[in-house]
Amino acid sequence: MDIKRINRISEEVRKTVSELLTTEIKDPRINPMITVTKVEVTRDLSFANIYVSVLGDEKNKEDTLEGLESAKGFIRKEIGNRVDLRYVPEPIFHLDESIERGIYMSKLIDKVNKEDKEKRRNSDD
Repeated sequence: MDIKRINRISEEVRKTVSELLTTEIKDPRINPMITVTKVEVTRDLSFANIYVSVLGDEKNKEDTLEGLESAKGFIRKEIGNRVDLRYVPEPIFHLDESIERGIYMSKLIDKVNKEDKEKRRNSDD
């Protein structure tokens, strides 16, 4: 199947799931600070790998994934209603920790820059 079409379908699924998470799914296990970062639909449209980022501790992340797993049928049904496809992909949820990794890396870079400035200041004296 054409890669451009797969990318368009992936983006439509991402928009749909994001909208569902913010407006329609009311499971208390799902953290309100959740973001759908990426969706990859397989070439045969049988699966949609949905990557979500959850702000919070490990317990919040686990609870959110459990809530998403229990809402999988509803999410798949709504994708079928909102995205015009012959076959609706099965959603598979994955935790995406790239945002947290990015924040951690940014803090490390800031720390190194601060230490470097202090060393330069001390060597100038």
